[in-house]
Amino acid sequence: MEFIKGMDVSMVKELESYGAVYYLNGKKKDLFQILKECGTNMIRIRIWQDPYDEAGNVYGGGMNDLQTVIEIAGRASANGMNFLLDFHYSDFWADPAKQMKPKAWKHLEGKALETAVYLHTVDTLKALKNRNLVPAMVQVGNEITNGLLWPDGNLEHTDAMFGLLKTGISGVREQCPQAKVVIHLDFGTDNKMYRKWFDMAEAVSLDYDVIGMSFYPHWNGSLEKLLYNMNDVSARYGKEVLVAETSIGYTTDSLGCKGIVFHKEQEEATGYPATKEGQKEFLKDLYATVRSVQDQRGIGVFYWEPAWLPIPECKWSNPNGIIYMHDKAEAGNAMGNQALFDEKGNANEALLELKVM
Repeated sequence: MEFIKGMDVSMVKELESYGAVYYLNGKKKDLFQILKECGTNMIRIRIWQDPYDEAGNVYGGGMNDLQTVIEIAGRASANGMNFLLDFHYSDFWADPAKQMKPKAWKHLEGKALETAVYLHTVDTLKALKNRNLVPAMVQVGNEITNGLLWPDGNLEHTDAMFGLLKTGISGVREQCPQAKVVIHLDFGTDNKMYRKWFDMAEAVSLDYDVIGMSFYPHWNGSLEKLLYNMNDVSARYGKEVLVAETSIGYTTDSLGCKGIVFHKEQEEATGYPATKEGQKEFLKDLYATVRSVQDQRGIGVFYWEPAWLPIPECKWSNPNGIIYMHDKAEAGNAMGNQALFDEKGNANEALLELKVM
């Protein structure tokens, strides 16, 4: 497999519904065509089980149900790119702070919950295969540092957590035997946490191929610490490693959006200027870092939501999703100043020079 120059564009359908358009060297083009021409070779796509309320209203955040995934995977394939399928095993966002069981699985536990995970995995992959869309990689759970499918699969319930992961992985192995299975945690510089988690995975003989790491320089520290962790865990467990999520701001201006998370404080934490040039230099250095992992076990990088333009209405959730998650926060466009396109949809230097990274 060639070095992965990946992009997670799971928001694309919602972005385009709000009028997002994209330009390469002044010419308006389809987003996927631009990404391919700039050197992208793999697309990452998250999937939620049922991102709708009881009345059929979508939660927002990309509308990433099976049909949306099929559409995105089809566009990637039509432009000559592979894709990674990212199972959240939730109806909405899953990360270290929340791993909510899907509504339909609310009362399931034990073997019944494992069966639901298996069938969801198998049915999703069958639906894709029936359309000649076969993922090159499958991520079983999203940022599962603290487990998945809470409370059953919480990290404190280690046996249940690994039981759920094993059933999900078995579905992948059965349907897509050539696909690499990725286990993804957050905070890619926390070596102690990675050792503790994957030592437990070793103890139960978890069957996976790649360790995926989130690395956001404004939250997670230096490239040196990332490299140390990648070298250590790839050697300790004999696995390939990749950056499953990353991003950085090209400005600290909110660009008219509420909820922006990249400000002056975050710029200072990265060590890179919040400019288009600074964004490019960071990405170039990140690629070099992952390429330098010992024994060529660093296999790639996925940039998170590079096409999420600063459209104020395009938020990580709409009111339906906020109600579902019982979240008191006001949803906004958090990523508008970290895209690889400027506020007018023009490709930034970081994307234009991706081919030579």
